[in-house]
Amino acid sequence: MNGVLVVDKPAGLTSAAVVARVRRVLGVKRVGHTGTLDPMATGVLPVCVGEATKIAGYLLAEDKAYEGELELGVETDTLDAQGAITRRSEVAVTRAQLVAAMGDLAGDIEQVPPMYSALKQNGKRLHKLARQGIEVERAARPVHIAVFELIDFESPRARFRVECSKGTYVRSLASNLGTALGCGAHLTALRRTRSGAFDLAQAVALDAVSPERVVLVDPAQAVSYLPAATVPHDRQGRVRDGQQLPWADLFPDLAEIPGTMRLLTPAGALLALAEIDDGKLRYLRVFSYGLT
Repeated sequence: MNGVLVVDKPAGLTSAAVVARVRRVLGVKRVGHTGTLDPMATGVLPVCVGEATKIAGYLLAEDKAYEGELELGVETDTLDAQGAITRRSEVAVTRAQLVAAMGDLAGDIEQVPPMYSALKQNGKRLHKLARQGIEVERAARPVHIAVFELIDFESPRARFRVECSKGTYVRSLASNLGTALGCGAHLTALRRTRSGAFDLAQAVALDAVSPERVVLVDPAQAVSYLPAATVPHDRQGRVRDGQQLPWADLFPDLAEIPGTMRLLTPAGALLALAEIDDGKLRYLRVFSYGLT
């Protein structure tokens, strides 16, 4: 069993708990997710099964889309509704002011990761330090907010849509919006509607996952954004064994393709991920299934 299972994560579970349940239900040892969702959040969580765990890192790099809700005038220590309230303020914000402030946060911005996050500093999870009352300095990281738009506003609650790069904390974005408006804010609900090429239309409820009904996205399709070349039958074993092959000899009719690429069998199965290094293929990931 090899492929990507797109789960509609329910609220109240960690991403790790979703992975554990999929592993148990499907009876597969190698299972991993492709980007953490907070326990409060719901929505698209691609889960790699079997050999597809080798492509998890390539799925992490893709952009995400969310719909959520925030409340103005209330700040919490976790920046969302699961935290303790740290400040309350009066809210006198118009729809026009809200839209303008959201627009100012779109584009390339620097974002400081929240203390309540799974990031590590000096080998320790930030959220564990935060629960001990310890706050440490965190370096700001560049993220890209392609879309941050208002869906509906009934003060003090606002529903919104976000499209953003990997590593973006929507909790922090909501908090930054509250700071910009002078009244503070926290995230009250979040649903991921897309992760890279995977969207809610493909997602299945966690309770519906079973060996009999599981639908997996083929690994070759899951990374279809990468350019591809086909390996002839007589060369597949050499690729599988990690033997270096001259690029020009293997694909004489193709121009050099920069960056990471997919090597496929004639039947379209993913044989390897590779890049060109000094005229030869350098294998990044090699897969042991689907040789035809």
